[in-house]
Amino acid sequence: MLFSPARRIVAVACLGLALGAGAAIAAPQAGKAAPDFTGVDTHGKTHALKDLRGKTVILEWTNNGCPYVQKQYDSGNMQKLQKEAAAKGIVWLTIASSAPGEQGNLTPAEHDAVVAKRRAAPAAVILDEDGTIGHAYEAKATPHMFVIKPDGTLAYKGAIDDKPTANIADVAGAKNYVQNALDQLAAGKAVDPAVTRAYGCSVKYKS
Repeated sequence: MLFSPARRIVAVACLGLALGAGAAIAAPQAGKAAPDFTGVDTHGKTHALKDLRGKTVILEWTNNGCPYVQKQYDSGNMQKLQKEAAAKGIVWLTIASSAPGEQGNLTPAEHDAVVAKRRAAPAAVILDEDGTIGHAYEAKATPHMFVIKPDGTLAYKGAIDDKPTANIADVAGAKNYVQNALDQLAAGKAVDPAVTRAYGCSVKYKS
């Protein structure tokens, strides 16, 4: 699937914003405790990271209007990862930090409709309109991925894969860093790489 010229322009612009933001001091640190957070999902349920101790947790920053997010979902790649993770007891939380009036800011019902249309399988979609969780993790891009070990340690942060494009054809040949992290954790190994540079559209935080 190829993108129209207009969509390619949007994708390039988004990528530039996200990569440019990467110059800031990175936090949190891989190998250290992941920042605790509490968030409410689209069904009004509260989720706290501290309550998930004993489980591997994946955080996925999303924006349904971002071509880089669409690449992962249109290919079926993100849904595949989510379903495989759920089957292993891993908790996958999709986080939407787009501020009101910004691309990707949806009502709870709209978020649920997007999940249903994509046949996605996160454990929950967390609403983060004020950016509290996003800023705590210094989430730069959509998608920006974080893998947290059962003891609360951040094992991986960064890009979903090593192909920083919005081209769906690149998914098949990409090294998936999230899958790599999960495989290494399952084998009792240290995650390598533990940090990569996130790519995608910049997270649409409120001003």
